[in-house]
Amino acid sequence: MQTPIGIAGVSGYTGVELLRILSAHPHVRVSALSAGASAGKPLDAIWPGFAGLDVPAVEPLDAATLAARCAVVFLALPHSAAPTLVPELLDAGVRVIDLGTRFRLRDPSAYARSYGHPHPCPERLPEAVYGLPEAHRGALRDARLVANPGCYPTATAIAAMPLVESGAVDWIVADCLSGVSGAGRSPGPRNLYCEVQESAVAYHAAGRHRHVAEMEQLLGVPVSFTPHLVPMRRGMLATVTARFKTPTTREALRERFAARYADHPAVTLRDTPPATADVRGTARAHVFVDWDDERGAAVAICAIDNIGKGAAGQAVHNMNLMLGLPETTGLPWLPLLP
Repeated sequence: MQTPIGIAGVSGYTGVELLRILSAHPHVRVSALSAGASAGKPLDAIWPGFAGLDVPAVEPLDAATLAARCAVVFLALPHSAAPTLVPELLDAGVRVIDLGTRFRLRDPSAYARSYGHPHPCPERLPEAVYGLPEAHRGALRDARLVANPGCYPTATAIAAMPLVESGAVDWIVADCLSGVSGAGRSPGPRNLYCEVQESAVAYHAAGRHRHVAEMEQLLGVPVSFTPHLVPMRRGMLATVTARFKTPTTREALRERFAARYADHPAVTLRDTPPATADVRGTARAHVFVDWDDERGAAVAICAIDNIGKGAAGQAVHNMNLMLGLPETTGLPWLPLLP
C-alpha cells in the first residue's frame, strides 16, 4: 500500500527535488502538487524535464485540497508564504514536513530576532521535531510536524556534533561554501550567471546569518559562522574548527566520529577530505576529521548536496522514519557523475 503525499511549492528547486525523489519512491504516491504564482500551469511548463511524468496538475495552495488527498504533506515554501497552512493541515490530521524556517527554533522570541517578525503560530512550536535524523531519529518516528533543518545547519552539525559531544569544546568556527541553488530560483544578484560565475563571496558574516540561532540551539555552544556563495549549481562544504581544552589525536577523533555515526547510514566517514561532487544529487553526507596538533584544534569537514541531504533528501529520510519504513528507502544514494 502506498501512502498519498503532497508537495506544496513544487515550482522551486527544493520542491522539484522532492518530486524527483518521491516519484521513484516505492511506498508513496504523489497525490497533490501545489504552488503559488505557477499554479494552473502544466508541470512540464514549469519543469520541461518532467514532461511525460504521470502526476497531478499543479494547483493553488489550499489546505482543504491537500488534506483531502494526502496523509503527508511536504512544504517547500518561503517562510513568509501561507502562514496558516501548517495549523490547518495539522488540525485536519495530516502529518507535515516543513522545509521552511518556521518551526526550527523552539523559542518564538529567537524566531522574531532571526527573521524580523513575530512567529505566526507559536502555539504549534512544541509539536515540532527538528528533523536531523542523526540527532533525533527516535522522536521523528512519532512526529506529526517535522521542522526540516537548513542546509548550513545540517552540514555544520554533522561535522560538529561529535566534537561538541566530547565536552572538550566551548565554541566552534564554521566556514561553509554553498552552491547557487541555495539562493533559490527567483532572479537576483546572488543567482545571476554574470554575477556569480568566476566569483565567490562571503555574506551575512560575523553572526548575522539567520541560521546561526538554529546551529546554536542544536549544538549548545556559540558558533562563529561565515557562509560563502561559490559558482556551482548544487553542493555544500562545511569546515568546522574547534579548539580542544585538552589535547587529543587524529586517531582518537576518527574513533569518536566512527562510533557517533556507526548506525546512521546517511553519514560516511572518509579517510580524505570530501568533495561536493562526491555527494551531488544524494541524500548523504561525507565527513572527514583531523587534528591540528600545534594549535590544539580539531578540523572537521562535511560535504553534502544543499538540496539533497540539505533539504529534499533529508525530508524524505524523515518521512521514512515517520512511516516506519527502512530509513534509506527510496533515497538517492549514488552521486551524479561527472
